[in-house]
Amino acid sequence: MKTEDATERFDTTDPDADGTAGTNPVEQAVVHVSANHLMALLLGERDQWLDAVGAQFGDTTMVARGNEIRLSGPHAGSAARVFDELIMFVEGGQRLDGDLVHRTIDMVRADELPSKVLGTEVVRLARGGSVRPKTAGQRRYIDAIADNIITFGIGPAGTGKSWLAVAMAVQALQRKQIERIVLTRPAVEAGERLGFLPGDLMAKVDPYLRPLYDAFYDMVGAEGAAKMLERGVVEVAPLAFMRGRTLNRSFIILDEAQNTTPEQMKMFLTRIGYGSKAVITGDVTQVDVQGGRSGLDGIEQILSDIDDLTFVRLTSRDVVRHRIVAQIVNAYERNAAAGEPAGDGRRKR
Repeated sequence: MKTEDATERFDTTDPDADGTAGTNPVEQAVVHVSANHLMALLLGERDQWLDAVGAQFGDTTMVARGNEIRLSGPHAGSAARVFDELIMFVEGGQRLDGDLVHRTIDMVRADELPSKVLGTEVVRLARGGSVRPKTAGQRRYIDAIADNIITFGIGPAGTGKSWLAVAMAVQALQRKQIERIVLTRPAVEAGERLGFLPGDLMAKVDPYLRPLYDAFYDMVGAEGAAKMLERGVVEVAPLAFMRGRTLNRSFIILDEAQNTTPEQMKMFLTRIGYGSKAVITGDVTQVDVQGGRSGLDGIEQILSDIDDLTFVRLTSRDVVRHRIVAQIVNAYERNAAAGEPAGDGRRKR
């Protein structure tokens, strides 16, 4: 591992035009890399990662020679911290890509430690690679799931609420902490009529459960998923099927919880048995339940004094889809804050 003094930092000053000492500080830093192969991974093919960092700190000069990167400019210290974090990733066996590099830059600018967030592996994917939190909010989310019996993950689309919940469920199953996974959603219509869909009840609700199927298939692969579903190790069902049951030694995920009624939410929460863990995900800005009576409205005030139950709120900063998704979320939030109607006749939120 890299030692604490792998990066040297010091300040100088710009000379004034007359040659006397000026007052504008110029940061300088030297990043030391312990091995040639790590330097190659850090810089990337044709220095692509060096150039990517340089593009974000355009006022800072960066020169790579041997096993050192020399930086000079008003933000040399911040740029050096980015390289320090990236070194930790390559030392740990992670492969750098554009998303990881840019998230590292964003987190360093926010005075966060990317290596403590992005370096945490939750579960390996069947197709290769692994599931890892990509933001500080996502890291808080998976830590909360690990530490509590019931976790509410509330936030906008694209923040990984369902994806990470399924990953944590698969992790718990692999570690034999639980015996089965139960995935459920309310089958609430969002502008389309269930009755027009062909087939029996399960065929009708299948489109509502498909996102949970997809996440689970990504984690364990089609063959593994088929075997688990056949043996009942994994159950995917609409929320209505939960009534009257007690779920012991299970990891239960209620997705799209904003579309439950208060009565359905109470029913679900009282299904949890011994040795079980539950994650409830939702986005309070996308309520489709008739009349707008969402089971998430006011629930934090109702349950705030209960031990081993917590709420994690994710924001547009935690959106991990295309960057335009975060911009869309921010635009809607600004619109709502201004009290403008959303354009669909729904009540303001």
